[in-house]
Amino acid sequence: MIEFFEKLYFNPKFYHYIVAVILLPLSFFYGLVGFIKSLFAKPKDFRVKIVSVGNLVVGGSGKTPFAIELIDYFSKKYKGKIFYISRGYGRYSKGLVEVKYNGEILVDVGLSGDEAMLVAKNTDANVIVSEDRADAIELAKVKGANLIILDDAFSRVDIDKFDILLYPEKIPNRFVLPSGPFREFAFAKRRADLIIKEGVDFNRVVEYKNLSSKMLLVVAIANANRLKRYLPDGVVGEYILKDHSYFDKDDIVENMKRVGAKTILTTQKDMVKLEKFNLPLSLMELKLDINRDKIKRVEEYYES
Repeated sequence: MIEFFEKLYFNPKFYHYIVAVILLPLSFFYGLVGFIKSLFAKPKDFRVKIVSVGNLVVGGSGKTPFAIELIDYFSKKYKGKIFYISRGYGRYSKGLVEVKYNGEILVDVGLSGDEAMLVAKNTDANVIVSEDRADAIELAKVKGANLIILDDAFSRVDIDKFDILLYPEKIPNRFVLPSGPFREFAFAKRRADLIIKEGVDFNRVVEYKNLSSKMLLVVAIANANRLKRYLPDGVVGEYILKDHSYFDKDDIVENMKRVGAKTILTTQKDMVKLEKFNLPLSLMELKLDINRDKIKRVEEYYES
């Protein structure tokens, strides 16, 4: 079922649209709820600079690597505390959890979720996960936050923030969920303070580490097919789970033996869940080459 909807959203054939049309009444209702919510929203001013990195389309749009680049830019140029706040998708914990503070990682990836741990390990930011973003913002303020990077919060119209909207290079299906990948009607992008489009304002750059002649691709990401154009030579098999899933070491070892793989090829996001297994890893390291004029727009907001 997941595979079917991923194809419907990201690589649809004519027969996928039969299902999309059947689901259109639900899609219209889903989009209408979001539209009405935005009309009557009264954004709360938390009196701290908040930058939201979000998107309108489900699946990987580069939010986490973009947040990492943004944090790196501001931590190098400005003094002060940066906090990264997310829901912590895929974590086993509930409520508010401090993942990292003052350079110390306080929990494991099961309590933080993979994306939050990736940010914790690759930036100087303090990291909090919480279903209630307002609670996390208040805690960050108490701890001296000068800048808060809010993950995946474009739809949080109740928070006064600077909205960065990442927009995919191509969107073959423009319907709203469940008929298509849009979380809101496409015209909702007008709410964004800054729209950054892939292929125009940023490009993905993939670097490889420790490649081997025979690798098993092991990932748990949305729309895993998007990795195909970045795969190096030597991939002899795949072990793909749904987004944010946790891995079983025995299953991976069995699959490595089945295809004769010497190493696991994985992403940075998945590596934070795999490194505890002490299996040989090959890494696809995703970075974003971002138009610096766009970063300057965020900087203007921060300095205002």
